[in-house]
Amino acid sequence: MTIKTRLILMNFLEFFVWGAWLISLGGYLIVTLKFTGSQVGSIYATMGIASLFMPTIMGIIADRWMNAERVLGLCHLVGAALLIYATTVTDFQTMYIVMLLNSMFYMPTIALNNSVSYATLQRDGIDIVKFFPAIRVWGTVGFIVAMWVIDLGQWTLSPVQLYVSATAGILLGLYAFTMPAVPPSKVKKDGSFVSTFGLEAFVLFKRKKMAVFFVFAMLLGAALQITNTFGEPFIHDFADQYPDSFAVKHPSILMSISQISETLFILTIPFFLQRFGIKKVMLISIFAWVLRFGLFGFGNPGDGFSLLILSMIIYGMAFDFFNISGSLFVKNEADNSIISSAQGLFMLMTNGVGAFVGGTISGFVVDYFTVDGIRDWQSIWLSFAGYALVLGILFPFAFKSDKKEVVTVAH
Repeated sequence: MTIKTRLILMNFLEFFVWGAWLISLGGYLIVTLKFTGSQVGSIYATMGIASLFMPTIMGIIADRWMNAERVLGLCHLVGAALLIYATTVTDFQTMYIVMLLNSMFYMPTIALNNSVSYATLQRDGIDIVKFFPAIRVWGTVGFIVAMWVIDLGQWTLSPVQLYVSATAGILLGLYAFTMPAVPPSKVKKDGSFVSTFGLEAFVLFKRKKMAVFFVFAMLLGAALQITNTFGEPFIHDFADQYPDSFAVKHPSILMSISQISETLFILTIPFFLQRFGIKKVMLISIFAWVLRFGLFGFGNPGDGFSLLILSMIIYGMAFDFFNISGSLFVKNEADNSIISSAQGLFMLMTNGVGAFVGGTISGFVVDYFTVDGIRDWQSIWLSFAGYALVLGILFPFAFKSDKKEVVTVAH
């Protein structure tokens, strides 16, 4: 098995674990367990809380003390055990704690997965910008396959989705230990507090361009959390109005069109980054989020079904041009000795602060537009679209870079 094939399998399992519950859990919590919008938002926000510190901590461990692939494996095994326990939980307080603990061990694995992939490719002299997107796209395929498994198994409103995720987590946890070694950096540290705790990556904030980049990455991370949390609950609320529609019968398959689109757009990243640079690519992402939310606002499973489909398609551009391109940009800007810490910092800003803000505020927005248990989804989605529009207006003025700053990786 070639190293590229091994990395493809690792990325597939990494996001299968997440795809088995990330999109459908909101429906399970709202419809089956009868949680409120704020409660569901706060549970999803646990990913943000965990990402505030855990990716950075695990990145430090991988940079300084333990092989990155071993840290990756251990995190998945612990996370799987927590998901199995979560299947037995029906009250909000306990579910919140269990999912917070799960997030503390799963969220760091996204950055660690990138770090292991980057280090392995670089060690073999393989162009990261050229070949990593084609490898990472299999992570999205894994996410899609997981969503289809849950939907076709009719588990979107069942705790079985957590069992499926846990099973994949155990497989990946064991598989990670067989990956090529990615040992800690051998770069000598200076013994300072910053060096001892692996906080060198925060030096990136001293550069205005990077500071602004991380702020907008955080704000876009909030947008991503909104759609993850309330996409399926939105579809489920049409059950009475359109009971026989495809969207209501197969919400996860419908939502998976977003990830299918992602698999296509991710392959265009090398072209767009080389041709237009990170600033324009990020700007395209922001306005794609405006369309994502706006189309949701006017769509429905009936005569507005085409608008839902368009929203799913535009998601690929919204997500990839921000998340994957941003990760590659950070890799390009950071020194090799802090590669894991830098990826952890990127995760902190997007899936940490951003996810916490997005999960928390979106829950309050949903409850604000809910009267007697009826949610005004059009007002909810258009509020989110307005948020993204403001970001799109501010970004070109705030982020200063070269006229066409491309992302390259030296061989």
